[in-house]
Amino acid sequence: MRWRQIVRLRLRSLFFGRAADEELDEELRYHFDREIARYMAEGMSETEARYAARRTMGGMEQRKEECRDSRGLRWLEDLLQDVKYSVRTLAKTPGFTLVAVLVLALAIGANTAVFTVVNGILLRPLPFQEADRLFLISQVPNGLWFDPGPIMVDRDYREFRRYNQSFESLAALSSAAGRKMTLTRQGEPTVLTASEVGPDFLRVLRGQPALGRAFLGDGQQDSDVVLLSHRLWMSRFGGDSKAVGKAILLDGASYTIAGVMPATFTFENADLWVRDEFRADPHNVYFIPVLGRLKPGVSPQQAQAELATFAGHMPADRDFSGKGSVTRIVPLKDLFVAGERKLLLIFAGAVGFVFLIACANFANLLLMRGAGRQPEIAVRAALGANRWRLVRQLMTESSLLSVAGATLGLLFSIPGIRALVALLPPEEIPPGVELRADMRVILFAFGLALVTGLAFGLAPALQATRRQLREGVSEGGRSVLARRERLRSGLVTVEIALALMLLTGAGLLVKSFLQMRGVNPGFRTMNLMVATVDLPKARYQTAAQMRAVDQSVLAALASVPGVKSAAAVSFLPFGHGVMGDFQIEDGRHLPEDYRVDKPEISSGYFGTMGIRILKGRGFSERDDSVSPGVVVISESVARRLWPAGDAVGKRISMEDHPNAGDWLTIVGIASDVRQEGLSDRTGAVVYQPYRQIKMPGFIERMSFIVQSESQATAAAGIRSAIRGIDKDLPTESITSMGSIVDDALRGTRSQARLLTTFSLVALLLAAIGLYGVLACSVAERTHEIGIRMAVGAGRNDIVWMIVGQTLGLTGSGVFMGILGALALTRVLAKLLFEVTPSDPVTFFAVTGMLITVALLAAFVPARRAAGVYPLEALRHD
Repeated sequence: MRWRQIVRLRLRSLFFGRAADEELDEELRYHFDREIARYMAEGMSETEARYAARRTMGGMEQRKEECRDSRGLRWLEDLLQDVKYSVRTLAKTPGFTLVAVLVLALAIGANTAVFTVVNGILLRPLPFQEADRLFLISQVPNGLWFDPGPIMVDRDYREFRRYNQSFESLAALSSAAGRKMTLTRQGEPTVLTASEVGPDFLRVLRGQPALGRAFLGDGQQDSDVVLLSHRLWMSRFGGDSKAVGKAILLDGASYTIAGVMPATFTFENADLWVRDEFRADPHNVYFIPVLGRLKPGVSPQQAQAELATFAGHMPADRDFSGKGSVTRIVPLKDLFVAGERKLLLIFAGAVGFVFLIACANFANLLLMRGAGRQPEIAVRAALGANRWRLVRQLMTESSLLSVAGATLGLLFSIPGIRALVALLPPEEIPPGVELRADMRVILFAFGLALVTGLAFGLAPALQATRRQLREGVSEGGRSVLARRERLRSGLVTVEIALALMLLTGAGLLVKSFLQMRGVNPGFRTMNLMVATVDLPKARYQTAAQMRAVDQSVLAALASVPGVKSAAAVSFLPFGHGVMGDFQIEDGRHLPEDYRVDKPEISSGYFGTMGIRILKGRGFSERDDSVSPGVVVISESVARRLWPAGDAVGKRISMEDHPNAGDWLTIVGIASDVRQEGLSDRTGAVVYQPYRQIKMPGFIERMSFIVQSESQATAAAGIRSAIRGIDKDLPTESITSMGSIVDDALRGTRSQARLLTTFSLVALLLAAIGLYGVLACSVAERTHEIGIRMAVGAGRNDIVWMIVGQTLGLTGSGVFMGILGALALTRVLAKLLFEVTPSDPVTFFAVTGMLITVALLAAFVPARRAAGVYPLEALRHD
């Protein structure tokens, strides 16, 4: 029972301290009166007895302190006392408090916003049960000239299903991003993102439909069924539960709705999921992603070893190169964030620099505040406060400031998150990721604040509590002032160095963006409208049927008023299409890893796009399915393979083992086009007339291009022409060629904007820090300035003294910053276009900008120093 009494007493003293102190006073007065009575009983007078009782009991306040210490909560009482005193002290200096809190709020808010994005994309687990056990099984054949990502060959996947002992379930996917399917007879035709998945797809993810049923298991008859996403169910079916079991048309084929997934279920942002058995084709080889869930107790390393063993047992002729394959077990998370990880870490590092600069500013503010509180600290020390007690009080103040900064920073982070999401390209945010401040983000903000308050408040607290008596006039005091100024100057130098490193990175990205924006793509971008159409395989099964539709659409577009020309292409510049090699008739082999883009185009493509024919001719309407096969090559292909300039008339073939009828004659050479993107330096393209294409897979997706003075007229004309040919073809994806080029710049533009924003904030904080140090230095050197002016120094001399101090601090920071930038900007190398990480122009421009800002920050302190009156300065202490 005694421990309960102790706990009760301690809690009572903590929460009802005043009542407990009153009881303690009564108890001590009782014992004091008893002692007086005892001494009076021994014959002393009342006055003598009172003095004797005081000698016996000692000081009453000391007795009270001993009793309070015995409660065991003295440390908490002292902490609350320090907090109360700190709040009163900070309230007396609202200017300092506001500046310190704002500096920290700005830095903590920026860090919290970036951490929210990093947390949402990289750290937060996927929205699946036991997501850490979900992996992609990758067995990539050696010798491929491209990186297919984590995939398996379809035949190997079938074998591995029988061999597998590590995964409790496996499911294949059609591709990481799914494919496009056209939904018709449900309102306006619309293109949907469909993901073809194996029967055990939901079993692997442990997902269950909100309505209806999942796919039947492997081997059970369940063809032509789909699962709808909640988003599609609400938008196209009005949330009607009777939609389950109904038939819908996708690409002209009938599918039955088996179920509807819950709103929380998302995978690659698919609108629907189509069951696919993924049966091996003896005539073709397909690459497919394979998803698996590890069995309980099986580690990824064990699964990796099993996969490697399986690959080692595969016959050599099953591999593309005959040299085996590369096996990996890849966490499913990597499928969604692999491309974003490096970029987000770069931004996290950049905002971390901003935070360090803010912390240096915070420490400088505390140093300057400590310099002004020397009399107060000296008085408290003279009254008996030890150094630890003084340091603890100052650390409490810095911690309170940092917590206040974190609270305000969390508010700042809300618009900061919105700004980051607006600046980041949409493709950088994986589908289904919710960017919000959860408990992890809040703990990060306040944890960062406490670390800041303790780590960056310690040095100023130690500096302020050095016991230096008469420091204002003694030589020892001069050394204290010098030490304090060296510490402040060192912090500002670090700030300038960090700001220069950030500015350099931003400058490189801005220059890279300007370089890319100035690139000539090789085709016309003005007054061109584009619409991409996917022909449904169920209704258009042959190449002849597809060519007929394309010809009809082109004819309809040509008759639209205001349309100058129209053309068609299988995949646009900056799009994803067919790439590969070819055979040359003279038997020469192509250079190693040499690949070309292979778009199929209409005869009006070169004229509509403004691509010049440098030699020979383009395509004409005579280049059809019954005429000899022809191609047009780009200038870079001709220069690389026929440097003598005799490419026209030569023959090539797209077949690995061409027959007599497979040879295509080169009839023209076109100017180079940046087909793969603005950063594409090769421009290697081989064009074929779409009217000669016999394989439907190459022309089932075509983009129609219209040249017109009015974009609205062109868009309406494209929509009308397509509907006139087939009312079930979607006409939603109509855009301008200028928008396509602009989208190609979006990622680089966003990167430059983000890093520039961070660097400008860093520059502002560095300027504030430099200004504070110079202003404090001028205040502390007022007496010295007065002496200089009294012995003949002019105002210009004083100004140049401050300017020299500014240039000294800035020069040191610039030197350190350049060394750091030369090392760190190499991280940006893959993000740069035609700019080296050590670009001298960028370094020179950033250095000049930083020095200019530093001189502007020194203007007010220099002017104040020049305005000092010698007589008043000589009286200054």
